[in-house]
This record gives sequence, structure tokens and C-alpha cells, in this order.
Amino acid sequence: MRFRHPDGSVVHLAYCTNVHPAETLDGVLGQLRDHCEPVRRRLGRDRLGIGLWLAKDAARALVTDPSALRGLRTELDRRGLEVVTLNGFPYEGFGAEVVKYRVYKPDWADPERLQHTTALARVLARLLPDDVTEGSISTLPLAWRTMYDEGRAAAARAALTTLAGRLDALEELTGRSIRIGLEPEPGCVVETTRDAIAPLTAVAHDRIGICVDTCHLATSFEDPDTALDALARAGVPVVKSQLSAALHAEHPHLPEVRTALAAFDEPRFLHQTRTSTAGGLRGTDDLGEALAGDALPDGAPWRAHFHVPLHAAPAAPLTSTLPVLRAALTRLVGGPHPLTRHLEVETYTWQALPPELRPRARAQLADGIAAELTLARDLLTDLGLKELP
Repeated sequence: MRFRHPDGSVVHLAYCTNVHPAETLDGVLGQLRDHCEPVRRRLGRDRLGIGLWLAKDAARALVTDPSALRGLRTELDRRGLEVVTLNGFPYEGFGAEVVKYRVYKPDWADPERLQHTTALARVLARLLPDDVTEGSISTLPLAWRTMYDEGRAAAARAALTTLAGRLDALEELTGRSIRIGLEPEPGCVVETTRDAIAPLTAVAHDRIGICVDTCHLATSFEDPDTALDALARAGVPVVKSQLSAALHAEHPHLPEVRTALAAFDEPRFLHQTRTSTAGGLRGTDDLGEALAGDALPDGAPWRAHFHVPLHAAPAAPLTSTLPVLRAALTRLVGGPHPLTRHLEVETYTWQALPPELRPRARAQLADGIAAELTLARDLLTDLGLKELP
């Protein structure tokens, strides 16, 4: 979906396909047929943006086989789909029964991460619509915080510097500018937007910036205005933003709130949980740890890294951090000029919701994704953007 900003520029809205598990190119093509095109039809649009997730094997197949890449581009066009952004964070196995800490490997100190992201950039340059010259890729925020020493930090900086050079060369070759955004996430070396400033200014290249995920922003109790002001002062570009909402518990000390939270403690994904105290941010690596005993103070609200559907906040006594998303979006695209032109709804946890909330068929999932995009569209038009055909 495309929108005209009051300054005349085009802002793109997509939804991220990591909600549909697929590790191979055939699986990706199946996603387009079984999920993405049905969502487009529900929205009544001739064209729908998707934030494509390409696992290692799918990306390798595309970058080594020009005919396969042409075939994917043809299939996108045929189904009324377009790609301006990729989710390069998960490397493989995102649809596995247990993902948890595996999603942070390989990290930016490992050569595989550089190789994979380079492949994604080359693929994206060929998938961009004919009238679009800029693409974006979100990626791992360096590494999970443990086992990350100065040696690995130096290796990660070197990899990002190498990547920036490759992106420069790619633009010279194709005329397409591809930018990479580190995506701060709780528990990682770069947990907050503030944590991103030092490593990104060390790399000091305008092709390497930040992806602001509004679920992660809210989970870490970051104020959107403060965060975006600091990035602007430091000259760190917002490459893209993922529109998402976290799980919020206003009164975590109450037994009924603990019971409600426990329904979201599931085995597939990591649900880092945070609370803001007078002594600073406190947290656990997973929701179950927070619920066990006194691992986390419960005198103030808790937020958990669980991407809940944008249009359907959890039932009381829980809610979502949709107000944080609204505030962030206002700053990102509601001003005289957009801070980013790539927006992506990323709710990959539909099948991890409590059983009674999960979609039971493809049609229900498509309905839910379409409802999320409708909400995001309404937020954008409320800010003065005009939806384009």
C-alpha cells in the first residue's frame, strides 16, 4: 500500500511475511498464493506491499539463479504484490516448534550474517518495483548480549563497514539504493534506540541505520519522542519502522493479571519482559521467568515482547501498547517530512496466541492481517497521508 505524504513523497506500508513459515523458494511462492494475495483481495486493493522474509536457503536460491529471481518478480507482479523491504533478522527456522534464542544466530560477528545480508540486498535490488529506487532491510541488532566481547564487537563493526561498501557498489551497478536497519530488541547488545547510537556512529555510513520496532520500543519503556530526537541529533537514519504492539499489564501483582499473562507464556518464541523502576529498567529473558516467584518487581506495570494483533488488544485485565505505536507513528510520518518511508506491520505471533485467540484456518488469518493493515491505513490517513491507488 502506498500513501502520499503532504510533502509529496511516497510512504510504503507492508505486512511482514515471517508470519507464514517457509524456508525454501517454493515455500515463498506458496505464501504469495495462499496468504498474501488473499489479504490483498480482502483489502480491495490492486496492489499490496509485503515485507518479504527470505530464509537462508530461499535467499541463496534466488541470488545464485537469475531465472528463479525473475520468476519470483513475475509472480509478485501477477498477484498484485510489491516488495520494497525485507525482514533480514531471522536467518532460518523461524517456523520451528521452538525458536527462542536461535533467532539471534548467526550474529554480526559471524561471517554467515554478512553473507546472508549481502545476498538479501542483491535480491531486493532486483525485486523493487520499476518506479522505486530505494529498498530497506531490517536486521539483527548486532548480537544477543551474552558471549559478546570486544573481539566480537570489532568483527561486527568490520562486517557492517564491509556491507556498506557492498551496498555502494550495488547502487552503482543497479541504480537501486539499499539500506540496512539494526532493529533494537530487548536482551540484545542493542536493546534500545539509545544503545544503537554508538555502534552506528562508529560505522558512520548513511546506508546503515536503525529499524524502529514499536513493540520493542514499548517493551523497553522508551518514549518515542525522546528516542527519535536522540537519533536525529546523532544523525542516525531511521531506515524503516515495524508497526507492532507489545503486551501490557498495568497491575502485575494481582493474581488475575498473573493468570492472564500466563496464557501468553508459550514455548516457541522468547517473550522478554520488562518493568521500569526508580533504579532503572529491570527485566527477564522470558515471560515465564517473570511469572516465577520474585524474579521481576511487580509494583509497576510490566510489558512483554509479544507482538499482539494491532486491531485486537488482549482482553482485560491486559492490554496492548498501541498508544506507543500511535505516538511513534505521529513522529515518524506526521511531521512536515517523513523520518522514514518504509512501514511494516509485523505480527508474527498469530499462531502463538492463547489457543482461543488463534486463527483456525487460512481465511481467518487473512482476515486478521487485513484488519491490522486497515487499522494502520486509518492511522496514516488520520495523520494527513493520502492513500494511493
